[in-house]
Amino acid sequence: MSLRPAFFFDRDGVVNVSPGPGYVLCWEEFHFCEGVIEALAWLKKQGFALVLVTNQQGVGKGLMTLEALDDMHHRMQEELAKYGAAFDAIHACTCLKSDPGCTCHKPSPEMVLAAASNLNLDLTRSWLIGDQDRDIQMAMSAGVPHTIRVVGENSATIAADHEIRELTELLPLLQKIVVR
Repeated sequence: MSLRPAFFFDRDGVVNVSPGPGYVLCWEEFHFCEGVIEALAWLKKQGFALVLVTNQQGVGKGLMTLEALDDMHHRMQEELAKYGAAFDAIHACTCLKSDPGCTCHKPSPEMVLAAASNLNLDLTRSWLIGDQDRDIQMAMSAGVPHTIRVVGENSATIAADHEIRELTELLPLLQKIVVR
């Protein structure tokens, strides 16, 4: 089986509207970023695997249950499937970043490496889209060479290959730069 490239997406601030310093705790608080569904559907048509990689320490803090997180992701997938844009895999780290036993919390490459192993992905032809330095660090640590940063209120200290301000800019950018 040949390896295929993937697009790894951070969740909050990339797939859905960022909750700011808080957490999206239920489906009713989850709102897709404008333009992201179209970009996901286009990438799927190009043959890319789509993988969601997200820190969700609201579970570890006891603000929501794992069942509530799974329900939110299930509903997200149902909505994306209507457009041919569902993720091939979802990797969520629910640990506290202060947990010394955690190996999955970004910027650790663990979620990317697990997805690559499970889905037979070619990381050397893959991309990551995120809005935080830890997303870009994760990509670099995992050997994902291409990055796109959604520039927002977060101060960036690590350069990405491309930057966009709004998710509505993502599809036009992808159509210019993505080569399978």
